[in-house]
Amino acid sequence: MTNTTGGVGGTNGSGTGPVVATGNGLLRGSSEGAVAAFRGIPYAASPVGALRFAAPSPQPGWSGVRDAVRPGPAVPQGPSRLEAVMGERVPDWDEDGCLTLNVWTPSEALPAPAGAPAAGAPAPAADGVRPRPVLLWFHGGGFSSGSGGWDWYDGARLADLGNLVVVTANYRLGPLGYLYLPEFGVDNAGARDQGAALRWVRENIAAFGGDPESVTVGGQSAGAYSALALALDPATGGSIRRVIAQSGPWGLPPQDPATADAAATAYLSLLGIARDRSGFEQLRTLPVQRLLDAYRRLGAERSTPGDPTPPMYPVLGGAGVPQPLLPAAVAGGLGGKDLLLGTVADEMTAFGHRGPGSEAATHRFFGVGTTELAEHRAAQGTPAHVYRFARRPSADVLGLGATHCAELPFLFGTFDAYPAAPMLGAVSASDRALADAFGGALAAFTATGAPGGDWAPYRTAADVARLG
Repeated sequence: MTNTTGGVGGTNGSGTGPVVATGNGLLRGSSEGAVAAFRGIPYAASPVGALRFAAPSPQPGWSGVRDAVRPGPAVPQGPSRLEAVMGERVPDWDEDGCLTLNVWTPSEALPAPAGAPAAGAPAPAADGVRPRPVLLWFHGGGFSSGSGGWDWYDGARLADLGNLVVVTANYRLGPLGYLYLPEFGVDNAGARDQGAALRWVRENIAAFGGDPESVTVGGQSAGAYSALALALDPATGGSIRRVIAQSGPWGLPPQDPATADAAATAYLSLLGIARDRSGFEQLRTLPVQRLLDAYRRLGAERSTPGDPTPPMYPVLGGAGVPQPLLPAAVAGGLGGKDLLLGTVADEMTAFGHRGPGSEAATHRFFGVGTTELAEHRAAQGTPAHVYRFARRPSADVLGLGATHCAELPFLFGTFDAYPAAPMLGAVSASDRALADAFGGALAAFTATGAPGGDWAPYRTAADVARLG
């Protein structure tokens, strides 16, 4: 067995951090107070060469003890459209070694060190230790940017706050993740990656003290969209007990195959590549920066002011999206799975909608679907828990209000990771208390299906009138 490359770490036989045994080999993490962290864990082989655009391939494993103290590289991507709101990121991407995930777990949940099980075998649970509930959380970024390894989404504080196991994962983005060439078996590679990450959790999370029978899949924006898709897809839904959907863009239906097909043809034209077998093989060998540059040009050509729709995103009928999401969920496709969902008050200011039109745009793109889903869940007797996050920065010079992504520092408690983010501004003692309440509520939901406190399930207007 060999160790993967790409800046994810190497193998060694020494160190002082906690060691766990996964189905691919031994991992050494780091101790961070009451939490053990394992970063940059490959859940699939590097998607390079012949594996570019392909479904994720099994990670071959490694010998010795692999360092898991640093996150892996981000998936190749251009700058985020929301840098002016969230703050800039220094590019840290590399196609080689990018399909990784990160695990934070209470240190006391870890089993005693052990040898690695056979490749592909389920990892053992900790003897005599109660397994913790698991949150697998996917970042947003319009299916075009983001990384589960960024400090914005560091799960240590949330794992400690809720006594649970937190997992974040990368997935392929932009043309690498959502180019649609079905004649070559290419569709929704990013969604396939998310399914592979979920399978990894199912097979390995017991080694970290997690309960594979109590997995909540969550995310924000594109990550919320992805979490709902995973829960609705018969191929993956059986592994999911609960869903957290933060600012899901429910006004954006999965991309129509004909539209995705036209976008792929236009994209190949920008690259000067024919849409045939020879062109496809050439596409797998081009420098990744050329692919990103062409994607940026495609986005510029197809963008509409104020419309956050990316040029490529999950395609209806492709892998992971067998049916339209919102109609399937409204029709009862989640079954008895617990659901928590919500929005921020001023979602669309992040996308240039300021002033009188912002509220209507927010409702159209994010709010109406949230309300519709909550109404139907309540009517079906499986009510959701719903929130609306309204905290605004004290010095709101850009007029953002509670804009898209504003709740993220409060969920993860990672205020220091946003030193120049206009959406956050100065952080007060009441903000830190809000973070404890918000993060604690979502952690409690992950554990029990209810956020606790006085947060009641959503009730329809008829329920309110009847029950008072």
